[in-house]
Amino acid sequence: MKIVFAGTPEFSVPPLQTLIDSDHEVVAVYTQPDRPAGRGRRLQAGPVKALALEHALAVEQPISLKPAETLERLRAWRPDLMVVVAYGLLLPPAVLEIPTHGCVNIHASLLPRWRGAAPIQRAIEAGDSETGITLMQMDAGLDTGPMLARASTPISDSDTAADLHDRLAGLGARLLGEQLEAILAGRLPPVPQDETQATYAAKLHKSEADIDWTRPAPRLLRQVNAFNPWPVAQTGFGDRTLRIWRAACLAAAGDHGRPGSVLAAGREGVDVACGTGVLRLLEVQLPGGRRIPAGDFGHAQTLDGVCLGPAAGT
Repeated sequence: MKIVFAGTPEFSVPPLQTLIDSDHEVVAVYTQPDRPAGRGRRLQAGPVKALALEHALAVEQPISLKPAETLERLRAWRPDLMVVVAYGLLLPPAVLEIPTHGCVNIHASLLPRWRGAAPIQRAIEAGDSETGITLMQMDAGLDTGPMLARASTPISDSDTAADLHDRLAGLGARLLGEQLEAILAGRLPPVPQDETQATYAAKLHKSEADIDWTRPAPRLLRQVNAFNPWPVAQTGFGDRTLRIWRAACLAAAGDHGRPGSVLAAGREGVDVACGTGVLRLLEVQLPGGRRIPAGDFGHAQTLDGVCLGPAAGT
């Protein structure tokens, strides 16, 4: 059968590879227009386009899917199915009607929980014990379509958004591969989402990165994990901003003094008092420097009596 794929970032690459390796024909790959990148701000192809060109697939990069000529070009591919993974453009109702078997989305959460732009990060931030992938039949709403299949994965205390991103990308590709024939044969009964259980995963903002040390250590750990690799949790270190890439909670009872106070610095990391409990910094970065183990940071800096606070410029 003829399949059109729509996706843009690295998360979309494993599912596209699954389709390329299948017995069906990927007739076209839709992806976002090339963006300026690097110091020279030269236009650079995204990961999905790079994979498509590697396999000599037709690439379409419309700014919008709404114009009549864009719709006609999509119809000309005569797709049996359109698979959408983190494409970045809204699909108007006219697009949803073109493929014989409709449009299927690979969404990085266990719908109806975490509809929207940042499901991976919000699941970690909220302290969810698990997340997963949902294959969803797309409709006109935002991640509101009926579900075709799901697969779950646990979230550990050490999982960052970067870790979970890579795991879910692979899980999405596997689930698509397992269910592709059933989708094309119409054997998967669509299951409506329970609207009473729906939550919204709002887009991330850089302002969310600042650490408030008066909060409990487990909550701050989730913030650190959720915002790696972007926008990266940060705190003030004198007149500089210290980025916190990885951390861990310590089982430390009692009052540890002023939140933000450095309690200890050793080879294992830098221990900081929180509103409740202690957060151990494991990997940090100063402006202009590289990411380093917090133990090395503590060895290079004088931390006695230091109290971390609002990030510089906030």
